[in-house]
Amino acid sequence: MKLLEGKVAVITGAARGIGKSIAIEFAKQGANVAFTDLKLDENTEALEKELAEFGVQAKGYASDASNFEDAQNTMDKIVDDFGKVDALVNNAGITRDTLLMRMTEEQWDLVLNVNLKSVFNMTKAVQKTMLKQRSGSIINMSSVVGVSGNAGQSNYSASKAGIIGFTKSIAKELGARSIRSNAIAPGFIITEMTAKIPEKAREEWIKGIPLKRGGTPEDVANACIFLASDLSSYVSGQVINVCGAMNT
Repeated sequence: MKLLEGKVAVITGAARGIGKSIAIEFAKQGANVAFTDLKLDENTEALEKELAEFGVQAKGYASDASNFEDAQNTMDKIVDDFGKVDALVNNAGITRDTLLMRMTEEQWDLVLNVNLKSVFNMTKAVQKTMLKQRSGSIINMSSVVGVSGNAGQSNYSASKAGIIGFTKSIAKELGARSIRSNAIAPGFIITEMTAKIPEKAREEWIKGIPLKRGGTPEDVANACIFLASDLSSYVSGQVINVCGAMNT
């Protein structure tokens, strides 16, 4: 029996990186997958086809999760197309790293809007459906820097810390309807984003990780599978660090 057989999952920012891996691993576990990205292109089209090969329903949607109205309209379309939503993975995120003394208001606002406001928008949009179902799992992508902070990432850290507070509040608000809300805090994960970091700096990061390796997108996806499945039916309001003991 596949862990997500027959469930419908919505994943934001899924055209690449961690989001793409979550979509693929969910499909492998039998989930029907609706995924969003800012635009539909060859990447989203290829992902649709790849997911469908696992024998599940899969569809990509062009959507700006940081736009309140767009998020609501997209969720309405997904519910029309799939009939329900069992799991929402709020994964969309960006960085605009720089020291506070150099950070512009635009860099602050953009990161907070894409990373944090999108979580509010999509959770608000899916709430009606999950309340009606009296079930659902909301999985929000935070970060270890949202737990511990990081120099040069005050905007990113603030957005990811905000996600943790939001996650815990929603767990308390919606728990009576059997809706669970949890956050995942990835550490140093090897993606296109971290590949831009100079090799020497990457090696220094890895030296400080007790497991002595960077994480993979699949490591994060596996934690998402647990939270989306019935295995975690009594887990809510938690932050799971997927970081190789980098944050303890």
